[in-house]
This record gives sequence, C-alpha cells and structure tokens, in this order.
Amino acid sequence: MTSAAIRPVLPADQPVWRRLWRGYCAFYETALPEEVTRRTWARILDPDSAVMCLLAEVDGVVVGFAHCVLHENTWETQPVCYLEDLYVDPAARGRGVGGALVEWLRNAMRAEGWARLYWMTHRDNQAARALYDRFAQADAFVRYVVRQT
Repeated sequence: MTSAAIRPVLPADQPVWRRLWRGYCAFYETALPEEVTRRTWARILDPDSAVMCLLAEVDGVVVGFAHCVLHENTWETQPVCYLEDLYVDPAARGRGVGGALVEWLRNAMRAEGWARLYWMTHRDNQAARALYDRFAQADAFVRYVVRQT
C-alpha cells in the first residue's frame, strides 16, 4: 500500500485536475460540455461555493480527486457531505488512494461535525463497491432522476 497525501485543490492544479476529470468522464462514458467543466472548476475554487475538491498525491504526483458538496438537510441539524465524484488514475489504483480520500472525509466529518457522509456509485462498478463496502453497506434506496427537457 502506498501512502497518499490528501490536500485541498489549488488554482495551479487546474491542468492535472482537468486530466483526471477527463478520465473520470471517460470512465462513465459521458462527454460534458466545456462550459460545465469550466463552471465546475470555478465552483471548486469559489470559497462561497458548497463544492469542494480534494486531491490525492503519491510521491508528489496528483493521482486522484474527490468532489464533495457540503449541504444542509431536513433529517439532521448538522450539515451533511455528499461525495459526488471520486476518481483515481488507473495507474495508481489498488494502492489505497481511494480509501485515503474516503478516510480523509470521514475524519473531516468527525472534526467538522457533519451528520453524515454519503455517496452512490453505479451498481456494476464492482471495484468501487469493494472499496466502499469497507466503510459502509449500501442501503435500500433507489435513485430517481428528473431532467429538464
């Protein structure tokens, strides 16, 4: 297992973040408009935005990210953290990077007083599910999505 250092994203990280973001989108077989990528990056850097990005480094090289949204909710008095995107470069997988990102967020949850940390993944993403099962068991909820037409 390689030790991954987790840190907040910096403005100078945009090129490496974009490379990883392209890999993430390719993994999910989606092509997002450049406008979405630019807006996502802007929100990540905006201190007033609820979107945050953590980067994972191994030997000084950025190899993964986690995008999270901290928000209020109706079931607790404390905010909750939604882990929206987690991605590790294929060359760095199996080295504990994804687990280090989730563990960092679990520690932040305790330190910051978030009520919970939650996420979802595709039901067929067995590699991610094997990682996530180390932290929590999937619940019985089914997701519905309504899009503007």
